[in-house]
Amino acid sequence: MIVINAGGVRLRPFRIEDVDDLAAGYAEPNARGYSRDDAAHWITHGAPSAWAAGGAAYAIADPSTDRLIGGMGLSRIVPERSQGEIGYWVVEWARRRGVATAAARALTTWAFDRGFSRLELLTDLANAPSQRVALATGFQREGVRRSGGQSMTGRYDLVVWARLATDPPGPTRRLLPDLPGGALTDGVVTLRPVDPGDTAFLHGLLSLPDVAGTSVPPIVPDREEVELRCARAEGWWLAGERADLVITDAHTGTPVGTIGLYYEDPRTATAAIGYAMLPAWRGRGLPTRAVRLLARWAVGQAGIGRLSAGTLPGNAPSQRVLEKAGFRREGYLRGRLPGISGTRVDDVVYGLLAADVARDQTDRAMIP
Repeated sequence: MIVINAGGVRLRPFRIEDVDDLAAGYAEPNARGYSRDDAAHWITHGAPSAWAAGGAAYAIADPSTDRLIGGMGLSRIVPERSQGEIGYWVVEWARRRGVATAAARALTTWAFDRGFSRLELLTDLANAPSQRVALATGFQREGVRRSGGQSMTGRYDLVVWARLATDPPGPTRRLLPDLPGGALTDGVVTLRPVDPGDTAFLHGLLSLPDVAGTSVPPIVPDREEVELRCARAEGWWLAGERADLVITDAHTGTPVGTIGLYYEDPRTATAAIGYAMLPAWRGRGLPTRAVRLLARWAVGQAGIGRLSAGTLPGNAPSQRVLEKAGFRREGYLRGRLPGISGTRVDDVVYGLLAADVARDQTDRAMIP
């Protein structure tokens, strides 16, 4: 049980003097609510048992004070596979300082130095901060374990991450980077990532008959479904699957619509976009601005080579948005999308290439 000092944190064995800080950490919101006796039992019995099983149970301590600020462990050891699972937690007041990432890197290095070949890390699909730690530590996303987690409020899905001893140390390359400064704006509209606070707005927007009718599938979503979508939006972004954004008025911050990018095929760098606006904000050119902003980011920062979009044949306003944003009509696909009551509907397909975006930016820069 050696002490590890790395990356501005200290990993050391738990001590009985940690009991109050450990109990306080357990008492935080979203924690398991263990008592002081539970904390003492972990220090005297739980942690030693983890070490005895071939794993690790480290306290994360501030190197300047040696005060406990979290925990880091290696458990679920599978000796015949040289495999283990790492887990971590950090007290609320010490978060957003890189503590978990530094501790995860230190323990991962420690484990590989001791002969482990594969380490796993499991995160709640809605726990984006923990997923960011996994990415920063070089873990790669392998899939979702449905209903793999259990909490006091029920079961939840777990994202499975893994890192091999032969993998680079990280960070893991992402298909969809964060927005520069956290948002995109042209001074008239601003695009920002969807977050859990957008549930009411998105449910209202997606429940509008004309919006639901052009959705895939064309149904009004339950509020619980929208709430889950908002909670998992950042996780999907980190996974490189999709980027969901809210369109807001740049002056007031009022949500006026939504726009999303959906990565179709990383091998060919192709993605699709979709958008919807509140009726009171239509006809002002805002969707065109939003599409242009998202297209420039997709090409410039995400490295996407081709964007596609589709509209219903009779949706002339949406077709004008795409054409003004530089998309070209490319085809008409019969029965491509699911309709109401088992029917199929036609789709008018539009496409935009990276070269088109570059040309549009050059043309606009030349306008006096």
